[in-house]
Amino acid sequence: MFWKMAPCAVLLAAGAVGAQEFPAKVVDVTVPFPPGGAADSPARFLGEGLARLWKQPVVINNRAGAGGGVGTGYAKRAAPDGYTLLVTNPGLLSLPESERMFDRPPPFERTDFQPLALLVADPTVIVVKADAPWKTYDDLVADARKRPDAITYASSGVYSALHLPIEMLSNSAGVKLRHIPYKGGGPAITAVLSGEVAMTAGVPAALAQHIKSGALRPLVNTGTRRHPALPDVPTAAELGYKDVEFYLWIGLFAPANTPEAVTRKIRQDVGQVVQHDPAFAQRMAGMGAPVDYRDAPAFKDFLDKDAARIKAAIQRIGK
Repeated sequence: MFWKMAPCAVLLAAGAVGAQEFPAKVVDVTVPFPPGGAADSPARFLGEGLARLWKQPVVINNRAGAGGGVGTGYAKRAAPDGYTLLVTNPGLLSLPESERMFDRPPPFERTDFQPLALLVADPTVIVVKADAPWKTYDDLVADARKRPDAITYASSGVYSALHLPIEMLSNSAGVKLRHIPYKGGGPAITAVLSGEVAMTAGVPAALAQHIKSGALRPLVNTGTRRHPALPDVPTAAELGYKDVEFYLWIGLFAPANTPEAVTRKIRQDVGQVVQHDPAFAQRMAGMGAPVDYRDAPAFKDFLDKDAARIKAAIQRIGK
């Protein structure tokens, strides 16, 4: 009996040692979007902090394409050993829902990953060009009711993180706007600045310079409270628009079957960096993205609620 049990005992001991020694080599953090985007910078700041803590390189691996599908699929197929992690945004929830809308098999599911930490959860802000006739969001709604499907807005793509909040708002207000998809958040902002379209959405960090310069006018934000960078911009709830809550969040994930001992180690060290590394906090503040750190249990609860909101919004939009 002893000799039959010994190999199991050896394997268990080896697993425990492996978890204690993690990481023993380079850690790949996959970002399924191009460099410089909303998910890329937090991933890099976190990676730098973890590399200092772990004494091992942390490489940011940008694998853009298919609205995040390429990089997320890559992370899904990676060995569940903690050496390939994923930093992504609400596309993790919206892309599978949109694929099901068209009866296509999703390239991944949320359940293919386990949440480790929420890093950022910024509300989106609706903006118009500074010389637009609408001083408030109520002004825009009143005009849209008179001219259904006439007021245009830009997004970063169908069912994207800029498409969904505008549709949530227009649905709550009972108005119809005309959607013009672009290839990213930057081009969508440029379209508003050039007068090609009337409005778009974005996170405060991406819009701040244009708002401060007076080129864009913010009308409403989609969070539950006012944003510290834009304290004069009301929330949708304040204006009486119900069921409007949307965040462009950034979070860290591991493949679903990554051992609990390894994910516990990663979570502990991420918390150390996010809460106690001054360089991380300074760099996040410098890009205008306040940290909204939540460990795995609280992050999972956040995702459960966000998934329900996103699914309902996509179903309302339809094909």
